[in-house]
Amino acid sequence: MEEEKKGFVVKDKRTFSETGEVRAPEEEPPVQKETGPSAPAGEPQEEQGEADYMPEINFSNFVISLSTTALFHFGDFADPDHKTEKNLSAAKQIIDTLVMLKSKTEGNLDEKEKNLMEGVLYELQMRYVKEIS
Repeated sequence: MEEEKKGFVVKDKRTFSETGEVRAPEEEPPVQKETGPSAPAGEPQEEQGEADYMPEINFSNFVISLSTTALFHFGDFADPDHKTEKNLSAAKQIIDTLVMLKSKTEGNLDEKEKNLMEGVLYELQMRYVKEIS
């Protein structure tokens, strides 16, 4: 059975080479549109750009998503209108959700997931204490 390779591709987009010479622009291959079960027969699916990329759904990505949401509520990221606002009650709710998730998954996480959960919770809880002080 073939194992599916997951990873990323690194493309050198620098204008100059190591010797300082101008590089010739590389032509990118055309993106092929695929049809799938969700698209009607004969109609291609909408191509997925970088902004539409959805990471694999797993426990670690879920925890990171929740922590990013908490950081948003701490005012670390701007909203689509380029405004940053603090919402400490929403940040606390996310932290409480992570605490509940930690207790409900006790004994069911591998070492990496457990360390991630503990690290994220520690950082967010310390940040919350700092923000309310």
